[in-house]
Amino acid sequence: MSVTINDVAKHAGVSMKTVSRVINNEPSVREATQEKVMASVKALNYKPNNSARSLAGTRSYTIGFIYDNPNAYYVIDMQNGILSECKDRNYELLIHPCNHKSDKLEEELHSLIEHSRIAGVVLTPPFSEMPNVGKMFEQMQLPYVRVISANDKKKQSSSCIFVNDYEAAYDITQHLISLGHTKIGFLCGGKEHNSSTERLQGFQSALKDSGLKTNAKFVIDGEYSFESGVLGAQKLLKNKYRPTAIFASNDEMAAGALFAARLGGFSIPGDISIVGFEDSPFSRQTWPKLTTAHQPNQLIAQQAAQLLIARIQRQAECETEETAIKNFRPELVIRDSTGPVPACE
Repeated sequence: MSVTINDVAKHAGVSMKTVSRVINNEPSVREATQEKVMASVKALNYKPNNSARSLAGTRSYTIGFIYDNPNAYYVIDMQNGILSECKDRNYELLIHPCNHKSDKLEEELHSLIEHSRIAGVVLTPPFSEMPNVGKMFEQMQLPYVRVISANDKKKQSSSCIFVNDYEAAYDITQHLISLGHTKIGFLCGGKEHNSSTERLQGFQSALKDSGLKTNAKFVIDGEYSFESGVLGAQKLLKNKYRPTAIFASNDEMAAGALFAARLGGFSIPGDISIVGFEDSPFSRQTWPKLTTAHQPNQLIAQQAAQLLIARIQRQAECETEETAIKNFRPELVIRDSTGPVPACE
């Protein structure tokens, strides 16, 4: 027969309520009591049933991950990061993809929360950057944590994970400039993402600080996809006056740009340098491998889940809400897709 919470309580010589508080990492439990309970949990090999816990009381032990992102690698990394924290804290994870452009988005999310008894949600772009979504959850008194692209100097009113795309894009552009590139194309991601704006602004600031101007004809609007990278690079490379380097807003676009460059007869990095962003598997599956910015998505997701569970527990204990902000700055990773500007330029 499976071990129950009552078995653990008897083994540890405490009440079931005390066992529950320890398992849920709730405050106000003495360290000695925590150690005794956890020793019993280990000795009996007790595995909490999160569904049963939720049904047995008023609290839910399920958090949601709501997303709309075409990049499968990003979604998988986020899922794995959140799941790792859920396992450590004895929570379940409900994963729900939906269309951020849907006219019935708020109705869909409201129904999801009510029927699934979710205790809180992790929001990633573009949902984390949509004020109406956050406002709806606040009205429902549902804790949430946002993963957003923003300069860490910006102030936010609720728990956030900042990804400083601006400074990372600045670093990538400075790397290209240091190699002698002054004609640099930029492939933009989807405009509904703050990351697209932040990365473009970082690119433009690096050019300006080096005494260079942004060539509007070298900035191509697109989406975060391989196909968009192909089309964008073809636009940049079809004319005689072309850039000597291309900065694509993510690795998938950069892989598409590299593909287009090869189709056009260009060598990389001999004729043109190409960089991406995020350090996803795309950056290591191309030849040559892509220079990029490493964005630790699993760690970002894990910390988002950590913040969320802390908010849920503070709400359950009727404690004062605290604004928590954590920052990540993607770091430059130099690989073989970038080299000195061609001698003929």
